[in-house]
Amino acid sequence: KPARFEPGTDWSYSNTNYVLARLLIEKVTGHSLAEEMQRLILGPLGLSGTVVPGADPEIPEPHTHAYYRYEDAGEPKTVDVTRQNPSWISTGGDMISTTRDLHTFISALMGGKLLPAPLLAEMCKPHPKTGYGLGVFVQDAGEGGGTVITHNGGMAGHAALMYSTPDGSKTLTAALNYADDTALSMAAAFQKATQELVKEVFGSGQAQ
Repeated sequence: KPARFEPGTDWSYSNTNYVLARLLIEKVTGHSLAEEMQRLILGPLGLSGTVVPGADPEIPEPHTHAYYRYEDAGEPKTVDVTRQNPSWISTGGDMISTTRDLHTFISALMGGKLLPAPLLAEMCKPHPKTGYGLGVFVQDAGEGGGTVITHNGGMAGHAALMYSTPDGSKTLTAALNYADDTALSMAAAFQKATQELVKEVFGSGQAQ
């Protein structure tokens, strides 16, 4: 496909870029992504609740349940989609973790335990159009809260929130489960609730 724009002139999020990163890691090291993740991040940080499942549809206990809601002949149906094969999304979301491990990870990352200072600074330098850096969003926490570094995500009924101060000293992590239904999406209400939560944790504590 042709480029959407000249390099450096615009910005566009792409999960495909994370897939390319995986292919590069495996080509350069000769190891699987799971092996390199264990060697460089999961092992050193003691993230025992985090796995790269590949084609394994099982989820370590305990875990939440995910749901998908749809209509069949005019009748609303809800199905449990907790057990699924996540390999289709590859490095765009092929990991299972816990809120405790997310806290440890983002705190270590922002605290300089995973990247040299120049690379960490480059990662957190946002694109002026979107506030997106290299894999993280850089945003205002609200009244008196300063800056927070974040990257939330989800797939097929599961989602996670992950926020940190730039030095990793304070974090907010959460796991969510939901009915994955675009037609009945509560995206606007969810975004508002998230903003209020971030303001409460990182801001002046005056959230309403």
